[in-house]
Amino acid sequence: MSDTIFGKIIKREIPADILYEDDDVLAFTDVSPQAPEHFLVIPKQAIATVNDIQPEQAELVGKMVLAAQKIAKDKGIADDGYRLVMNCNEGAGQTVFHIHLHVLGGRPMTWPPG
Repeated sequence: MSDTIFGKIIKREIPADILYEDDDVLAFTDVSPQAPEHFLVIPKQAIATVNDIQPEQAELVGKMVLAAQKIAKDKGIADDGYRLVMNCNEGAGQTVFHIHLHVLGGRPMTWPPG
């Protein structure tokens, strides 16, 4: 596990509003929500950026998306729609270097984001 804030959440050193957990992924409410529903899905395995994902980790990334899908359905936002976002590196807005999937919903999503 990484020593990032997400690694500390996985190890329960920092509290979080956990929405979902299995052997491979953890999901929790974002502390700075950008939509009425905003949660993060992270792998328990530390991977710094999307650029660092290896072919053998493809299933793990798929599990992140499936967890997002399940939680979106549980929260009632699946049918209206939701956005999945993964930032890669600082120039794209990544601030925690442990890959994470932002899931945003509960309002119409526009493009560009806003």
